Amino acid sequence: MTSYLESTRNSYNTVAADYHQLVAPRFDDPYHRAIITLYGDLLAAGDAGPVGDLGCGPGHVTAYLAELGMDAFGLDLSPAMVDFARGEYPDLKFDVGSLLDLPIADNGLAGALAFYSLVHTPAEDLPTAFAEIHRVLAPGGLFLYGFKAGTGIYHLTEGYGHPIELDVYAYEPAAIHALLVAAGFAEVTRLTRPAIAPEKTDQAFLIYRKPA
Repeated sequence: MTSYLESTRNSYNTVAADYHQLVAPRFDDPYHRAIITLYGDLLAAGDAGPVGDLGCGPGHVTAYLAELGMDAFGLDLSPAMVDFARGEYPDLKFDVGSLLDLPIADNGLAGALAFYSLVHTPAEDLPTAFAEIHRVLAPGGLFLYGFKAGTGIYHLTEGYGHPIELDVYAYEPAAIHALLVAAGFAEVTRLTRPAIAPEKTDQAFLIYRKPA
């Protein structure tokens, strides 16, 4: 396994329960809920089908998707996160998997999200992740991408009350747009907002479509 994937998996295995306790309440950010609600409305206007929360963590976003009526399931690199999500949301499906090699059939999803789940991914691996997401989306399918906007990288050695080893990357929305277009996506909408403490960067939310 690539070294940063191993450290990411190990770090999130360590923090799973505390991560949910600390991060899930911040999901009440109205920007998060607004962009996901918009995403759900756009999906509902097309053909219904499964929606993958790729990099689902402890499952709180997957659960919100289900609340909105989507046929949602979660996938995460961390087995401990998946175990926690299964216990917290027993009516939903969660599995272990990597965004760089998705265990999902071609054209199998109506929608896919990577909601902050690629923030530890270096630029050289983003094209692989976007190509995989494009592969698993059905024609006309929608991709929602949430990420830290800006430039640079910072390293975390402690988080959520535990020692961890994680690099965190910020990317300019224009750079992500170029990568998504190169992967075959077409832009639907984008939203950015300034950082809200304790965030260190601006935040960006993009919805792109795999052309029919």
